[in-house]
Amino acid sequence: MLRRHRDFRMLWCGESAGKFGASVTSVLLPLAAVSVLDAGTFEVSLLNAATWLPWLVIGLPAGVWVDRLRRRTVMLVSDAVSGALFLSVPVAAWLGALGFGQLLVVALLAGSAAVFFQTAYTAYLPTIVSAADQAEGNAKLHGSASAAQIVGFGSGGLIAQSAGAVNGMLTNAATFLVSLVCVARIRHREPPPPAVAAERGRGALLREVREGVDLVVHDPYLRSLTLFGATSNLVLGGCNSLLVVFLVREVGLSSGTVGALAAVGGAGGVLGALLVRRCVARFGTARSLLLFELGVPALAPLTALTTRGAGLVFFVVGYAAVSLGVVAGNVIKAGFIQGYCASGVLGRVTACSAFLNYGTLPLGALAAGGLGTWLGLRTTMWLLTVGMPLAALILYCSPIRARRDLPVRAAGTN
Repeated sequence: MLRRHRDFRMLWCGESAGKFGASVTSVLLPLAAVSVLDAGTFEVSLLNAATWLPWLVIGLPAGVWVDRLRRRTVMLVSDAVSGALFLSVPVAAWLGALGFGQLLVVALLAGSAAVFFQTAYTAYLPTIVSAADQAEGNAKLHGSASAAQIVGFGSGGLIAQSAGAVNGMLTNAATFLVSLVCVARIRHREPPPPAVAAERGRGALLREVREGVDLVVHDPYLRSLTLFGATSNLVLGGCNSLLVVFLVREVGLSSGTVGALAAVGGAGGVLGALLVRRCVARFGTARSLLLFELGVPALAPLTALTTRGAGLVFFVVGYAAVSLGVVAGNVIKAGFIQGYCASGVLGRVTACSAFLNYGTLPLGALAAGGLGTWLGLRTTMWLLTVGMPLAALILYCSPIRARRDLPVRAAGTN
């Protein structure tokens, strides 16, 4: 597809560049808070929570707005806003005006832009590729996103060591500029929205939000996947929010070592993207989903055993298992939702699911910050990593367990 489909290639490049920038941000923002502003454990968790809080605040109406607007335009605006926000951090530092409050605002607004970009690009993909190419498209997008996150995490530590965590934010701004240019070069133009806002009448926003919520709540497959995603991300968000602090302060690693170690462990995500299609062909989508979300993440608690020296192997294995399961599971779920839901409601269903899936990430980050302060970092990491495979019991107890493949009928159509 990358050779024969120019528009998909541009979307792939833009999305990968944005994921790289987001991954670099996940390292540089907490490092800037810890090393430059001397932030504590709870403040770092608060910073991570701010990145995901917009899913709780605007996640549901964002789906309605994405269904009303041209999705390519939404992505372009999101990239432009993100680039400007990250550029403001080194500028403020050069002027001697940088504070924790600005980092918190940048995290919050950049998270808001990510809400719109993620919702728009998920709903945009089926409009530029055929149904037969969607499985390959999702695998390539999630695989490259995982690779970009790995390289970004590793690069973030190296950038922080060479240029400093604050000046490194220039890299973040540049990646969103690249994404903006790539998305702008997509030639496909969507048809105009089916109705203008004036024709919808008063209360239309709430009505359309409710339609998306009703579809997710009353459909057993969408409901199970959403509940699992919310529970899984609650513990995953907590774990990720403490990861840098745990490795730096508890294990005693340098910034560069943290980035390199996460890059090695994160290679599991690339492996997951490579394996998922073969596993689906052999075992079916439903069984493969259980394998990647329940079986593989059972190794996650090894992360909490991490020590210096040979003990770093525990981190690599545990982190790689989580990365593999998350990426492979996301490929399966994205393909299912894009084929299962009608195009006219896809943005709303995606946003409703993401509202709960991503909305629990800031709650997990805040809870992890409190637990880390109270119980200690290593004990908290134990609790969070054990919770990852336990969350997948929601899928095991759903109708998914009795099937080889997930259904393919369209939800939201008669």
